[in-house]
Formats: sequence, C-alpha cells, structure tokens
Amino acid sequence: MAYLYYTVTAVLLYLLSDWILNKIEHRIGRRLEYRSAIFFVIIMVLAVSSFEMIDRIIGEPPQVTAVPKDVLTTD
Repeated sequence: MAYLYYTVTAVLLYLLSDWILNKIEHRIGRRLEYRSAIFFVIIMVLAVSSFEMIDRIIGEPPQVTAVPKDVLTTD
C-alpha cells in the first residue's frame, strides 16, 4: 500500500513543481536559463519533505525477527 502512496505523491509533486516553476517564470517575465536545475531543486525539496511525512504517518515496515528453520544454531 505504501507504494501507492509514494507513486501518487510523486505524480502530484511533479505537477506541483511544474506549476511553481511556471509561476516563477511568469512573475519574472521570461524563461529561465537553467530551468531543469531549478525544477530539480523544487521537486527534490518537496519530495524529501513529503516522503518523510509519509514515512512518519504510515510508520516503519514490520521487521522480520524469525530465524529460518534450516539454519543450524549452536547453543
């Protein structure tokens, strides 16, 4: 289920980053020279923060603590 959260969030972040960049360019009145780099910074900041928030909300995945039966143990 977590994959679905991350995938939907990634698509929304892509659209939001593009919208933010278009608003910046509209305010300046021209296309930015390093548009790809600026887009990368915007989406990276949004992705790191939103993925961290998703991790905190859904919690850590359960840890496997069982030892396989075919492993020999020495006591």
